[in-house]
Amino acid sequence: MKAPRLEIKLKQLQHNAKELLENLALQGISITGVSKATMAMPEIINIWVNAGIHSIGESRIENIESLNKVNNRVRTLLTRIPMLSQVDQVVSHASISCNSELTVLTALAAAAAKQNLRHGVLLMVELGDLREGILPEDLNEVIKQVLKLPNLELIGIGANLGCQNGVAPDQKNMNELSSIMNNIEADFKIKMEWCSGGNSANLPWLAAGGKPDRLNHLRIGEALLLGREPLTRTKIKGLYTDAITLVAEVIETKLKPTTPWGIQYQTSFSDAPSEQNKKFNAKQNKIYESRILFAIGEQDIDPSGLKADGIEIKGASSDYLVVSSSQNTLNVGYEQRFSLNYSALLRAMTSPYIAKCFVS
Repeated sequence: MKAPRLEIKLKQLQHNAKELLENLALQGISITGVSKATMAMPEIINIWVNAGIHSIGESRIENIESLNKVNNRVRTLLTRIPMLSQVDQVVSHASISCNSELTVLTALAAAAAKQNLRHGVLLMVELGDLREGILPEDLNEVIKQVLKLPNLELIGIGANLGCQNGVAPDQKNMNELSSIMNNIEADFKIKMEWCSGGNSANLPWLAAGGKPDRLNHLRIGEALLLGREPLTRTKIKGLYTDAITLVAEVIETKLKPTTPWGIQYQTSFSDAPSEQNKKFNAKQNKIYESRILFAIGEQDIDPSGLKADGIEIKGASSDYLVVSSSQNTLNVGYEQRFSLNYSALLRAMTSPYIAKCFVS
């Protein structure tokens, strides 16, 4: 098979989906499967839908457009706030979108009216991670305006934690979201479908006995694909962590000194060394180690997100991954399997130079 490649085990992905669905259903929580790390790969979407996931989340409207061509029955959620320049596209192709800007909401309403469609809206609330979201004290005024807009349906409220500054979901911030949900429904005499508490980062809190209260929906990607939660990269009990692996080929193997020589400056992918390190290093190093090059680089993956037993990642350039290894098998032509974190998976799926294949 071609290298580099991602090897994808659909049965393991199906297991992860069923396991998460069943466990979260016991707590009254449904799932939107976030497929952005796979670019809405149809084979994975079908596995999720067959397992019982009835809505798919994507951050790029182009991927939702592609998804609709192969499965136009599934409910779609645009997880990134729409660009004003794409509101017509968003209304045409996404069932629901996450929102925090009245300007965008007004444009979505106009686009939906023009197309004679109703568009679902999930209003995002800022709970401390400082990415997207309306501050809680400003939310009522936004809702008042949204309810006046034609052709929009307020599906619910949502929050996102863990992605920007690593703020963890806990009982305090989830209680705040539940309280906001209750207050909105009471103040405006409406009933909303989703209280969407976050993503895979919510799973450790729930597993430790967290009380969901009004929280009834999560947007899950990493746990479904990699079987881990994102805050500490810990394996989730009962899930597969090796459903997707990266295979790369060795193209050079040599014994080389452990430190570089010559005057050092910055590289394409690293900052300049400190002044004290910016000096001429003579080739005096008597310590040698095995240095291996793989035919994969920063253009394809996040090198810091790769792991393999007996291998230490030394760095990468656009086209090379540089490692040292205690293994004796890494000869030219050898294929090495790496596990990936979410960042490495996201970039690998996006790279046109990495093949994607399904294995049993």
